[in-house]
Amino acid sequence: MTAPRILQIGPITPVLDAKLATLYNVHPLWKEADPAAYLAAHGPEFAAIATHVRHACKADLIKALPNAKAIVNFGVGYDAIDVPAAKAHGMQVSNTPNVLNDCVADIAMGLLIDVARGLSTTDRFVRAGGWLKGQRPLMTKVSGKKLGLLGYGMIGQAIARRAAGFQMTIRYHTRKPVEGSPHEHVASLVELAQWADFLVVACVGGPSTRHLVSADVLKALGPQGILVNIARGSVVDEAALVAALAAGDLGGAGLDVFENEPNVPAALLAMDNVVLLSHIAGFTRESRLGMEQLVCDNLDAFFKTGKVLTPV
Repeated sequence: MTAPRILQIGPITPVLDAKLATLYNVHPLWKEADPAAYLAAHGPEFAAIATHVRHACKADLIKALPNAKAIVNFGVGYDAIDVPAAKAHGMQVSNTPNVLNDCVADIAMGLLIDVARGLSTTDRFVRAGGWLKGQRPLMTKVSGKKLGLLGYGMIGQAIARRAAGFQMTIRYHTRKPVEGSPHEHVASLVELAQWADFLVVACVGGPSTRHLVSADVLKALGPQGILVNIARGSVVDEAALVAALAAGDLGGAGLDVFENEPNVPAALLAMDNVVLLSHIAGFTRESRLGMEQLVCDNLDAFFKTGKVLTPV
């Protein structure tokens, strides 16, 4: 039996790229000098698309593949995929949820503790010989504080479980309350920020949440407040964040994601009350293995049953 023909938009991981190439008839679109011309000539040949969260999958590409009925995405986020266009085209879209919930939640708590207690800053202080001349200023306690969550999906709930171990009071903001949650739902994000000591961004990206964390939200969080973002850079108004930190209107920030990755504003690089990571929240051996397997499982299920396992 001839292996199904799959279009791979860009490299995913070396292990997964090699595995897909053994299981399917894969064509690497990123190696084409003129992708549009290639798709115009060969688009109807493909039954599915494999892609990475960082690779755009827009309406024009979707339209060029009239016989493809699934987009299988490596990653939890899918804001780079034009999902409405895919669904209008009769395509299923899958992602890799739940595999990295714990790893992302761990990083969220790590960033929060780091910023509040100044771990990274103090490490630099010691390495530079600063301790020989004196001690750093007092920092902020983490246990027993008030934690606000923007987003209360599986990752948000994993963060809440960890925060409960620190005896934090937890409230969350979503479009509607989550049934069965032991924590209070707050209808206004500004009100949640006013109440919270720490605000963690754990919602989806995309147009519906763009700049949801606005200048008003940051002002409400206040000069002692700390923002942590492990979701998508687009959710936070980055210019407003830089301005709030520079003016002392926000106490600090822990950021794993940015609006224009891998570019980070120069102003943030110079701030000691900001911890910057390179989008590594799910970047562990365990989560990578699980995501690779789920991509394969989604493709296998699609070709055997006509349905992906984890549709978005």
